[in-house]
Amino acid sequence: MLKLVENFPAQMREALAIAAKASVTAPTQPIHNILLAGLGGSGIGGNLVSELIKDECKLPFTISKGYEIPAFVGANTLVILSSYSGNTEETLAAYAQAKAAGAKLIAITSGGKILEAAKAEGFDHIVVPGGMPPRSCLGYSVVQQVAALTLYGFISDRVMTELAAATTLMENDQAEIKAKAKKIAGFLFHKMTVIYTTDRMESVAVRFRQQLNENSKVLCWHHVIPEMNHNELVGWRTENQDLAVVMFRNEDDNHRNQLRLDLNKEVFNTYTNTIIDVWSKGKSLTERAFYFIHLGDFISVDLAALRNVDAVEVKVIDYLKNELAKVN
Repeated sequence: MLKLVENFPAQMREALAIAAKASVTAPTQPIHNILLAGLGGSGIGGNLVSELIKDECKLPFTISKGYEIPAFVGANTLVILSSYSGNTEETLAAYAQAKAAGAKLIAITSGGKILEAAKAEGFDHIVVPGGMPPRSCLGYSVVQQVAALTLYGFISDRVMTELAAATTLMENDQAEIKAKAKKIAGFLFHKMTVIYTTDRMESVAVRFRQQLNENSKVLCWHHVIPEMNHNELVGWRTENQDLAVVMFRNEDDNHRNQLRLDLNKEVFNTYTNTIIDVWSKGKSLTERAFYFIHLGDFISVDLAALRNVDAVEVKVIDYLKNELAKVN
């Protein structure tokens, strides 16, 4: 897994090259809304994309992470099927429903049943390299989702340009990122991590939580400012030095949220001594998000090493899939 994380900037370069060659067919009906169907390592890309395009895309962008799709899906909906393996059963269920609803379809996958259907039925698809854990392929997912939205004309090429800049940032700063990650992993060892950031970067917190779950084999939780100030903050009542708070922060966060984060730290300090401010680097939200993602990925594999666990294995997920496959 460490090698896969180290190669993430190279994956981004490859993903950008794939996107440059991608093509789509024009919708036969006006598109009024967009649905992305995907889970786990394939679905988190949708969360990130929704934040990166928020200030530009004029159409509602919804993410579905289950077996059923929303009732609004129809002939005026673009449905992006994001499944790295192409065999994710929830995404296959979403595909069947979206097809029945007459939606415009595009698949982003490495193969499997979804790619077979795309080729057989002639709907748009972008193929990415396969054979890796889905969580290690976020670059393929995000870049192709953004590329699709750009090709259909729903956003400009701004985010694609920013993705290229984010790749350069990760390449240039990887040594520093690795050193910072190792230090932070040391603080998190033997503790439960609590992750906070502002609402415009929740996908970064979710990604880090998922990587700690799958790579480091630990439980943790996340929340966002300002929402958590209206509920979760009240739960901070008992001293617990086994908790470690990680706060992902940006210099251009809303000034009221900056104040909230500082005031929250005063509360947290009453109950735990381990509070880590992590500041982003980069000129755009895209660059800053990927800086955090690359850092968080390294933290997760460093923490796995400290805990002496295999960062790659996900036996419990394999067990779950195998048991589900026994039942129609």
